[in-house]
Amino acid sequence: MSKRFSTLRSRRGAWYRSRESYIVGGICVLSLIVRLWHIGYPTSVVFDEVHFGGFASKYIRGRFFMDVHPPLAKMLIALVGWLFGLDPSFDFREIGLDYLGPKVPYVAMRMLGALMGFAVVPMAFYTIKNSGHSLHASILAAVLVLFENSLATQSRLILLDSPLIFFTAFTALAWTNFHNQRKYPFSDEWFIWLFLTGVGLGLAGSVKWVGLFIIATIGTSTINQLWLLWGDLRVTARIWLDHFIARAVCLILIPLVIYMFMFEIHFLLLPASGDGDGFMSAPFQMTLGHSLKDSPTAIAYGATITIRHLGTQGGYLHSHDSNYETGSKQQQITLYPHKDTNNNWIIQRRDGTVPDTLEYVKSGDSIRLKHVSTSKRLHSHDKKPPVTETENHFEVSGYGGDGFEGDSNDEWRLEILEHDGNDKAAGERLHTLRSKFKLAHANMNCDLFSHKVKLPKWGFEQQEVTCLRSAARPKVMWMVESNSYDAYPADAPKVNYHVPGFFGKFLELNKVMWKTNAGLTDSHPYESRPSSWIWMRRGISFWGKEQKHVYLIGNWFTWYLSSFSIALYAAIRILLVLRDKRGYRDNFRGNVSYHQFVLSGGFFFMAWCFHYFPFFLMGRQLFLHHYLPALYFSILLFCVTFDLGCRFIPNRFRFAALVVVSLTAIYVFNTRSSLVYGSKWTRPQCEASKLLSTWDYDCYHFPETYALYPTAFDSNVGRIVEPGAPEEKKPHDFFEKLLPHAPPPPPPPPPPPPPPPAVSEENGQEIVVGESQSFKNVEEAWSVGNATRSTVSVQVEKATATSAMDVPTLEGHRAVNDDYL
Repeated sequence: MSKRFSTLRSRRGAWYRSRESYIVGGICVLSLIVRLWHIGYPTSVVFDEVHFGGFASKYIRGRFFMDVHPPLAKMLIALVGWLFGLDPSFDFREIGLDYLGPKVPYVAMRMLGALMGFAVVPMAFYTIKNSGHSLHASILAAVLVLFENSLATQSRLILLDSPLIFFTAFTALAWTNFHNQRKYPFSDEWFIWLFLTGVGLGLAGSVKWVGLFIIATIGTSTINQLWLLWGDLRVTARIWLDHFIARAVCLILIPLVIYMFMFEIHFLLLPASGDGDGFMSAPFQMTLGHSLKDSPTAIAYGATITIRHLGTQGGYLHSHDSNYETGSKQQQITLYPHKDTNNNWIIQRRDGTVPDTLEYVKSGDSIRLKHVSTSKRLHSHDKKPPVTETENHFEVSGYGGDGFEGDSNDEWRLEILEHDGNDKAAGERLHTLRSKFKLAHANMNCDLFSHKVKLPKWGFEQQEVTCLRSAARPKVMWMVESNSYDAYPADAPKVNYHVPGFFGKFLELNKVMWKTNAGLTDSHPYESRPSSWIWMRRGISFWGKEQKHVYLIGNWFTWYLSSFSIALYAAIRILLVLRDKRGYRDNFRGNVSYHQFVLSGGFFFMAWCFHYFPFFLMGRQLFLHHYLPALYFSILLFCVTFDLGCRFIPNRFRFAALVVVSLTAIYVFNTRSSLVYGSKWTRPQCEASKLLSTWDYDCYHFPETYALYPTAFDSNVGRIVEPGAPEEKKPHDFFEKLLPHAPPPPPPPPPPPPPPPAVSEENGQEIVVGESQSFKNVEEAWSVGNATRSTVSVQVEKATATSAMDVPTLEGHRAVNDDYL
């Protein structure tokens, strides 16, 4: 009898596993459809494709650039673009730029993120299933992740969020599987899942620094595991040490090696000078093809020098034959990030002369600086600067010329503030590269200063230079980078930069990334703060054209359920802890689901906290998409809570609950799917979809009815389709868009519409078919005439959409309010 029962149970287990495989297979097929549907539309640059597509072009050209994110995802995008023939001359420079004409392989590049978004769905299923929860909860996790509008939107574009969530979800799944091997320590599967967890940590951190939050989550869970092992009397000190070493190697060393390896590849792919040079130090720039001749160490009067500002990465003290349009209207003095002959200055004595014999410059000397190209002298006076007109700032200009002796406002006192510790003489005499000094104006009692503020276009958007009283010390520090003079002896000691190796470049680039990231504090029309994310008070406008819109916003049903589950889990745990302190023993009659709720629910709750609360400490620009990794874990936590609740109801009601929740999520997804795919929508449907007034997608982008959409142009693929064309000649939605193609020449313009109002021939009544509307990001106007009924006239206005993350440029940073002491 027992043998027969074992056989039946074995058959039931095989059937159960087979059923699970069919379910996962169906979920995967559905996920592919949802993520890849109409992925070729929009056929123009969308949102931050401006940046990450542009970075792909720079990788292919090998031109160095600077970005605030680690390089892995950008390199993957570039790899796909290179494999599918991306022309690096296409620069993705603005939202709405057409892809079809230049034959950009944008569909293949978008599919990278789409396939990663597809893979997150089965990973959500197995993360819940392998955490010990029911099949119902696992299916629900997959369905909620699949039909989450914001996850679907960001995974269909050339963005970094989809790879980030993919590697984050992979790491959580690998850690769950490793935890399941805790009874079999040091087995093959134990080591494999521990190693894969470390790989996931390294890859997540190499996409965005938000990946550090999953590192913190796994690190905290690891500390908890080691603490429990320490308290287990069956575990000897030697075994505990083996556990510690294994975790340290796999969860610390391996992620660090992967992270650094990604930067090594990054440096190898970008060997040439590019628009990111200005962010980096001069030694770093020398690894990008720049060169600097050895210069004599000591600096004498009469030498031609270049002076680099140390307080910012703005570059060299610079002038050119152009004047200010405000203030004194004298010659401009700026900082310029690139090497140029207009960076050259001759150092003179206080009276503007050069001695006949070598006389070296010392700290405390009063000097003049004469611009080589224009013969103007560095000058300051009681005039306000062109941009920074605040108190204690004074204009710095180029003044005088050949045959004019100048005046006392050309005099500057050179004071050495710091010097190379290996060259003690650099503290007394001015030495190339080794002395850091300030220039104090003799009359105005102010110091030569610069900060990250750009001049207007008439100043070529170069960095402003002023003279500031009581300035912060770093902003007034300068250094002589090159030094040449025919009178120097041939055997004069010379100096040059020490070219950094990989570790030096790695550390410097990460410091610049950190500083630049913290400096992204400018306001943005679609930015939001973390306190609004759990309520999803507003989204992000990605793209708008042809009476269609792509707008990042979540599935409010899934979003609010997951936010509710966070509060519910915290309340249950606090209540049970309080009851335990009062002597109650709530073991739920040994219910296994409750213990799984505590273990896996606690892990997902901790992951949500680590992915959410750190954003409150950040002062930089933040957007709704920063919440998506936290949203993923809150969805998993809701499914854990759902599973616990279902354990107390009959099985048939569990399935009914699964169906109700799933169908509701699918229905809500569908009501806003037009914002995901950029497909047709009507104004009444749009207005009905707004649950909150703060959801600021503009329903006036859409026509009143579908009939008002133009039918002669298939905008999904950029191809003219005649209404009566046979089916085989019409474009397919997916396969024909894998390889983009340019549209044929546009059709001849329709005849001009008759003057309004249009009058029906049948009853003489005025027929209002359309009305003038204005749309953002629309580059074309549709005018479709109807010979028998009426005229539709849609007037569209071109506007510029703003991306959520401006690429940091040297001239484009806002000055940090640290100019003063």
